[in-house]
Order: sequence, then C-alpha cells, then structure tokens
Amino acid sequence: MSTPLTVTLHHRDDGTPVVAVSGEIDMSNAATFRGALDRAAEEASSDGDRLVVDLTEVEYLDSAGLTALFGHAERLDVLAPPLLDSVLTVSGLADLARVRIG
Repeated sequence: MSTPLTVTLHHRDDGTPVVAVSGEIDMSNAATFRGALDRAAEEASSDGDRLVVDLTEVEYLDSAGLTALFGHAERLDVLAPPLLDSVLTVSGLADLARVRIG
C-alpha cells in the first residue's frame, strides 16, 4: 500500500518550476516524487535554471525520497520544515543544494 502523497507542479512568475509536496515520501511513493522532479527539471531551461522543491508540508522523508532529491541536487532550492533539517543535513544534501529551513 502506498503512503499518502500529494505532488503538484507549478511555475513562479519568472518561469521557475516549483514541485510542491505534502504528506510522506517513502519507498512506496518515491517513484511518483522522482517523476515529478524529472518533469520539472525537463521544463527548466537547459542553461542551469534552478528548480524549487517545496517540502514545507512533508512530514516524513526516507532514503528513497533523498535519492530522488540527490538526482537533481546541483539545481535545487529546497524549502523544508524544521522537522526535516537533520535528515537533509546528515545526508549531505544541504551541502549540495540550497536548503532553506523555515
């Protein structure tokens, strides 16, 4: 059974793709999350535009979700709740991507 997850893709006024996620990201739904990240990355221009991932409504993130994020780490601006601060830091993602906790 898949863990509840909602993923939406929209764009900021400047065209930057934003993947907004709510729920829990784990191995049961990481493919859905990864697919959304891949689609958003394709929509960003090839000249290195940033990709925003809004995790502020995520309650849980496991290694499968982290793996999806690492696939695009060099382009990511991650917005995350304090709950995810330690996992993003300990995993090393915060060293590769722009991470804002708030």
